[in-house]
Amino acid sequence: MIADGKRGDVPVSAKAYAEALTDGIDSPFGRIPGLGADAFTVNPFTGRDSIEPFVARAESSGCGVFALVRTSNPGAADIQDLDAGGSPVFEHVAAMVDGFGERLESADGLLTGMGAVAGATEPGHLGRLRDLMPRSIFLIPGVGAQGGRPEDLGPAFRPGRAGAIVTASRSIANDPDPPAAAERLRETLWQVSEGPDQNI
Repeated sequence: MIADGKRGDVPVSAKAYAEALTDGIDSPFGRIPGLGADAFTVNPFTGRDSIEPFVARAESSGCGVFALVRTSNPGAADIQDLDAGGSPVFEHVAAMVDGFGERLESADGLLTGMGAVAGATEPGHLGRLRDLMPRSIFLIPGVGAQGGRPEDLGPAFRPGRAGAIVTASRSIANDPDPPAAAERLRETLWQVSEGPDQNI
């Protein structure tokens, strides 16, 4: 289960959020059970120290983290695409995400549990994001109702089929035949994820 809460706060609050999302919190009133998420989304725009408690919790509990890097909403460009010293803000965030990656890397070193939210609505950014975060798993919203096309997502899968998780809710739920819509999406993604170096 991915808990899509997009949490981000000062370190003391971030630590409490991370504990609540995973295995729980010890309080003066006893143990408060956590959500038991396998992974969760975080908002890195309050800085590296707001992400550190989530990464530390992921290390200790074996779960994953997906940081917002370049989101799928139209307003993402208002901040995430701004020039920051010669490159857009989202590229600086991607570099930060990649820096945390070593702490959550898989046993074979091919992937890391430090993932990135990368929207399908701006597929032209996916290749650059993949260059900046070669081992991160991408969580890709924006397919379907928001206008993202699964056919454009090949660069996100460059390390292999395990390199991305594509989400589609409204386009499947609102289809007259949701199971068929989900199967069409799966088939398309399976095709675009193929390539000469797609071994994962």
